Amino acid sequence: MLRIQLLLLLAVIASALYLVHTQYESRRLFTELDRAIAQGRQLETERQRLQVEKRAQSAPSRIEHLAQTQGLQPVTPALTHYVRDDRGIGGTGAPGEP
Repeated sequence: MLRIQLLLLLAVIASALYLVHTQYESRRLFTELDRAIAQGRQLETERQRLQVEKRAQSAPSRIEHLAQTQGLQPVTPALTHYVRDDRGIGGTGAPGEP
């Protein structure tokens, strides 16, 4: 009878230790999840801020103002330089190669 009681006592202690360990892991994982959610919110806010900044940087009025302040000229056929590839399509241009 004493052996059965000792065996049951050890089973209860092992069960209690496992329960404590499981609760600890659960709390640790919940904290990790909470941090990940907060980081996700922060990244989403940063993404939205960058999209707004991108739209502001690419606004036509801003680009026109920068072009005027830097002395850039509008594109005209007289200012356009055309580049011609004498190697042909797919050629490398190296002697002896197609």
